Amino acid sequence: MKTKEFYEKLEKYAEIGIKVGLNVQPGQRVAIRVTTSNIEFSRALARQAYLAGAKFVDVLFYDEPIIKTRFENAPKDSFEEINKWMWGTLHEYGEAEDALLTVVDYDPDLLLGFDSNSVNTYQKTDTQHRSKVTKIVMGAETNRLAIGAATPYWAAKLFPETPKEEQLGKMWELMFELARINADDPLGAWQAHVQNLNNRCVYLNQKQYAAYKFTGPGTDLRVGMPKNHFWGSAEMESTTNILSLVNIPTEEVFCGPDRNNVNGTVSSTKPLVIGGSLIDKLKIGFENGKVTEASAEVGEDLMMKILDTDEGSRRLGEIALVPHSSPISKSGKLFYNTLYDENASCHLALGSAYRQIIKGGKDMTDEEFEAAGGNISKKHVDFMVGSDEVDVDGLTASGDSEPVMRSGEWAFEL
Repeated sequence: MKTKEFYEKLEKYAEIGIKVGLNVQPGQRVAIRVTTSNIEFSRALARQAYLAGAKFVDVLFYDEPIIKTRFENAPKDSFEEINKWMWGTLHEYGEAEDALLTVVDYDPDLLLGFDSNSVNTYQKTDTQHRSKVTKIVMGAETNRLAIGAATPYWAAKLFPETPKEEQLGKMWELMFELARINADDPLGAWQAHVQNLNNRCVYLNQKQYAAYKFTGPGTDLRVGMPKNHFWGSAEMESTTNILSLVNIPTEEVFCGPDRNNVNGTVSSTKPLVIGGSLIDKLKIGFENGKVTEASAEVGEDLMMKILDTDEGSRRLGEIALVPHSSPISKSGKLFYNTLYDENASCHLALGSAYRQIIKGGKDMTDEEFEAAGGNISKKHVDFMVGSDEVDVDGLTASGDSEPVMRSGEWAFEL
């Protein structure tokens, strides 16, 4: 049974999402994408958006049980069919510089056990139709937010030993904790946290290391950096000059590598879930920026299909640093969800880079961005590479090595 305290926390969570995360501007329209499992949360988000001055809030629902029913019963040659309305509507809002909010609340096991060809076709079709929205997001063309929310399916995955009637409440309480809702002053806690992340970025931007070296079990990787690269936190400024915290929760600072200057081998330290399908024990080899070999103990076929999406999907678009002692890591939970798991661990991403990782990148053409070292792809797939056994060093242009992380923790003081 949901208590008064639960609804107070849910409302505060929605307020943080709208004010700290999305930063809705007076007169903006807001588009919210969410599953039918979170009608109550979507109402709280809409209410807070209107209180912040939104002139219209459009909630776009999709239903996972219906998606599952489709895979159970639809013809196997029908998975190129797609609801064009969802991504088309979000693209229209994004093009109009309206605020885009995605509630991350899907079932990690949704597509588990279904025909791999059907799953691949479904995911490929979805990627194609969302590509215009992805371009808006990656180019920071408007203020946007991805925020987590609990569902019965996800809660059952995270708390299998907990009685069924208590699982959802337990997951919500964990999410509130990770989002600093239990702090005496959640807004102040977020402001202090984001400032700390931004201070880390200032340090790394001043250093302008030529490369970063990752060393750990199964990992010996040199990640070259482009000239005039720029480290940022999840607090990003859109091309419309609106600051938004694009992920809640967030614990990372990130940048993008030189797409042609990554060499060595890296091993994943956590599983990743792509559209409900699991990839685990991933090992990737790079030469001159390009993936030359890849294997996975679980989900290798899916990984290969991701790599074959386009030329950019075989190159890195992101490097992110997260201390092993982050609240999400300390929770001891594997969330089977990139929004959470990437904020428990240092990670890399295959595929598209955010434009702001190179100074002036937002104003570059695609050709100019690639020439400067940025990567372009229809994909952006994060995989976790950090742990308490992984060290990260910054390599200067003169070849000196300086510690950045030791045993998964920051090795420099601010």
